[in-house]
Amino acid sequence: MKNVFVVIAIILPSVIFSQAQQWINPGEVWPDQNGNHIQAHGGGIIKIGKTYYWYGEERRQGLDSNKRYVSCYASKDLMNWDFKGDVLQLADPENLGRRWVCERPKVFYNTKTKKYVMYLHLDNSNYKLAKVAVCVSDKPDGNYEYVKSFRPLEHESRDIGQFIDDDGQAYLIFEDRPFGFRVAKLTEDYMGIEKEMCLVNMKLEGGAVVHYNGLYYAIGSALTGWNPNPNKYATATSLEGPWSAFKDIAPPETKTYGSQSTLMLKVAGRKKTTVIFMADIWKPRTQWDSRYLWMPLEIGNGKLWLQEPKPWKIDVKTGEVKEKGTDE
Repeated sequence: MKNVFVVIAIILPSVIFSQAQQWINPGEVWPDQNGNHIQAHGGGIIKIGKTYYWYGEERRQGLDSNKRYVSCYASKDLMNWDFKGDVLQLADPENLGRRWVCERPKVFYNTKTKKYVMYLHLDNSNYKLAKVAVCVSDKPDGNYEYVKSFRPLEHESRDIGQFIDDDGQAYLIFEDRPFGFRVAKLTEDYMGIEKEMCLVNMKLEGGAVVHYNGLYYAIGSALTGWNPNPNKYATATSLEGPWSAFKDIAPPETKTYGSQSTLMLKVAGRKKTTVIFMADIWKPRTQWDSRYLWMPLEIGNGKLWLQEPKPWKIDVKTGEVKEKGTDE
């Protein structure tokens, strides 16, 4: 009987810890199916069929310091995520030297070439290279192979974002310091830049764009490094602009509740279209413990607002959102 209790004691914690997630809890540890905190920082999401794929910077402890890693997670409901592995394990591709940088992975699926194309911010330790890297895979969950790097349209590129419009056209968003951030249309095969759509003339990083009810909304974060700041938004009737004046997305004293923007994810359901603000809560000294702030945005008629974070959930089929406590 004593041995039975030992077995139960060993098994029970893992069973409890890997239970299905009923809520998205902003700022808390977010376990994957194995009970490990999700490592997908500075990330992006694409939807293929009924599956969402979340890519991000792999920051767990014990990684080979000579490589940079991109993780991939898959989900049907945006709450419960299966770790698909580190789909990119990249050694220094261009003799960049110690502490080289590979950040903010964004993946696009090209329906014509049937290729998954990953863009990354590639840099050296002093951030003077300011390039994008391009990697390619035949499957969403890798493995991705390094192809090339370049400066988009010869502009500097640091933080990058992704935007896929309602017509399926793919765009790269990239920070071109000291001018602001640019939105650029990808080529037909997604392997390069066809043309620039606009320069958003505001010194921001962490750029993200969404198209909602006839308006484009752009958000970004001020240039304060790891430290959070009041993220801001502007609107335009066209990607080419002109863009409105920028306004705060949350009470400025909260500094966006300690987070930095990375993506706005639109979930178009049968009953409602919800736009999710995806952001990182960075912990530079313990990067493996950095967290996520996901919240549905109040958006429409030229206004965008991030309410105070609280547990919530979404029905991806209907697009409807519920906050914890409202249906209990």
